Amino acid sequence: MSRKSHHVVPRADGWAVVRGGADRASAVAPTKAEAIARGREISRHQQSELVIHGMNGQIQGSDSHGHDPYPPRG
Repeated sequence: MSRKSHHVVPRADGWAVVRGGADRASAVAPTKAEAIARGREISRHQQSELVIHGMNGQIQGSDSHGHDPYPPRG
């Protein structure tokens, strides 16, 4: 079973929020902070994981907004 995800990735005209496996961006923003904020809104609404990438494409962090099969112990 694949997990739904959205990725914040760099592009030539700013930063984009792209659904995992999609060709087109869900949202485009001029700054990374704006793209992350918009990505969090989309991710919460669709209960998916948000994966944040750096300029070099490496993953810098992630937020889970859906069903987490391995929640942290509290």
